[in-house]
Amino acid sequence: MAGGQERILRRRIRSVKSTRKITKAMELIAAAQIPRSLARISANRPYRAGLQRVLVEAALNDPSGVAKLLALPEHVEGALVLVITGDRGLSGAYNSSALRAGERLVARLEGEGTRVRLYCVGKKAAAYYRFRGLSVEASFVGFADRPAFADAQLVASALAPPFLTGEVDQILLVSTRYLSAGSQVVDVGQLLPLSMPELPVEGEQGLRGYTEFEPEIGKLLDRLGPRLLESEIFSALLEAAASFHTSQQRAMAAATENADELGQTLTRVMNRARQDSITTEIMEIVGGAEALRLGK
Repeated sequence: MAGGQERILRRRIRSVKSTRKITKAMELIAAAQIPRSLARISANRPYRAGLQRVLVEAALNDPSGVAKLLALPEHVEGALVLVITGDRGLSGAYNSSALRAGERLVARLEGEGTRVRLYCVGKKAAAYYRFRGLSVEASFVGFADRPAFADAQLVASALAPPFLTGEVDQILLVSTRYLSAGSQVVDVGQLLPLSMPELPVEGEQGLRGYTEFEPEIGKLLDRLGPRLLESEIFSALLEAAASFHTSQQRAMAAATENADELGQTLTRVMNRARQDSITTEIMEIVGGAEALRLGK
């Protein structure tokens, strides 16, 4: 009996060690991806800030443009919700937090009488919402952990037409923001109408008067709007990717530590079982020898 238990424990220990190798490798890969993701976020900031600055300058010189960009009806008849998650799991609460936030947002909007169209980035989102009985109109997969600007353009090209044609009045984004290595939070923000930076009031030192526009501002705003939408989506994808790698690195580190502890526990149990087996064998030998002695 003890020998059979020892064989079972040996197999479990080998399985735990194999699992530990996998989790350790995934931890190291995720740790290597984090600096790259953060570098891409930093590299994107000047473009994003510059585009926002030009948009502010143009809007300051065209008050009607501000209203056009920021106009939101009192009652939103239709809304489009974009949820960004990962293509893979094994990342702690990264996917589940965004998925539940998106589900709560959809429920709230529908409770207010708003028609909701659901778009997703990442395999996890599409599978989750379809399993929950929610209709996913469009799903983008294959780039969640390493997005390119072309991917953001692809997503933006799908989001903009329903808004421009009046099918939806608002486009909302659910994604994970990267704050620090120890803090990533799920954020619900508005993509369209565009959320612009705070404009300087008249009389304060601002941007007015420093730029001449060609072509006219109205046409320029029509071109800048889609570009800013692409930039905002790209920034959200970059921060989501950094959050994913950070969450995965943390989850795999915890899994590796748990595997070490489980391996040590199983080794102690196996050693105890081996000692029991040896003790049993010795007792059987001694008992047999004693029986032979008494038989003589």
